[in-house]
Amino acid sequence: MILAALFSGGKDSTFSIYKAQKLGHQIKCLVTVFPKSDESHLLHYSNIELSELQSKSLGIPHLTIKADSYDTEVELDKLEEVLESAKIKFGIEGIVHGGIMSKFQKDKFEKIADDIGLELISPIWHKGQVDYLKELIEEKFDFIITSVSADGLDESWLGKIIDLNDLNKLESLSTKHGFNINFEGGEAETFVINCPLFKNPISIKKSKKVWDGYRGRFEILEAELKNNVR
Repeated sequence: MILAALFSGGKDSTFSIYKAQKLGHQIKCLVTVFPKSDESHLLHYSNIELSELQSKSLGIPHLTIKADSYDTEVELDKLEEVLESAKIKFGIEGIVHGGIMSKFQKDKFEKIADDIGLELISPIWHKGQVDYLKELIEEKFDFIITSVSADGLDESWLGKIIDLNDLNKLESLSTKHGFNINFEGGEAETFVINCPLFKNPISIKKSKKVWDGYRGRFEILEAELKNNVR
């Protein structure tokens, strides 16, 4: 099936592309709605503009659109608009969705897909959270945490590349503090810097941490594709 991928640059949307390709689907384009602010309940916000750099490394065309409000219905209207463009330009038949547990999000995307005659493909839907994260790491998906907003997640996690040792710590913290270890409830956001799909890894040249004592973000101020090609 010819698909567009809903793409944020985070671990789930990137891994869903990987899984969809393994299932034999063709990913003809990436689709990203840039939210107005981190108040969005639907869209990934942190470092979202760098999804364009990831698109270059993936070698997949990237369609983007900006939402001028963080109202969910406005964001969905923008998503429908850009998907209509993808349907015309690339002949897509469906959408890849990187959700795991959020029925709210999946229902919204399914309605848009139905309205414009597309099928929604959710290759990581209902995967076991810890097993899924282990698979991500073992499949050599290098991702960093770019925002945190939950008890138990402090400033030290910002900008950190997550490995199996970190996963054990996160599992313990999630049990203690009750947050979703996969961060699908907005407890944290991630950014993929390298994976088997990338032609070139991403090098972060300049960044800064912003921390208010409870919430924080890792802002990537300058990044580039490394010269070493896979």
